[in-house]
Amino acid sequence: MKFLLVLPLFALLNFSLSAQAQTKPTTPTASAKAGDVVTAQFKTSAVCDMCKARIEKSLAYEKGVQSAVLDVPSQVLTVNYRPDKTSPAALRTAVQKTGYDADDVTADARAYNRLPDCCKKTNAVH
Repeated sequence: MKFLLVLPLFALLNFSLSAQAQTKPTTPTASAKAGDVVTAQFKTSAVCDMCKARIEKSLAYEKGVQSAVLDVPSQVLTVNYRPDKTSPAALRTAVQKTGYDADDVTADARAYNRLPDCCKKTNAVH
């Protein structure tokens, strides 16, 4: 009878040890950098709240982005992201492909032409 009680315990212990043997060893520095969140700011050509919604939604789909907030009056986009997943250049490109300028990267012409008239950079910030 004791054998029937010990057998499942032994099997569970054996399974857990074999599962641990299969994992990759990680270095302490790699695991510490993986969770870091970095903040970047970009000057955009956004002029209204529709621009704000469009840019923030676009960046929400970018890999590694934790949050994106656009301040419309100053036209500054603040992005919190994981540097092991993306880079500032990739984030600028994402903003560019949405139809807006990002720092010195000009907007993609095709995406810019699809923007509503109120979102064109010829309009004043409103």
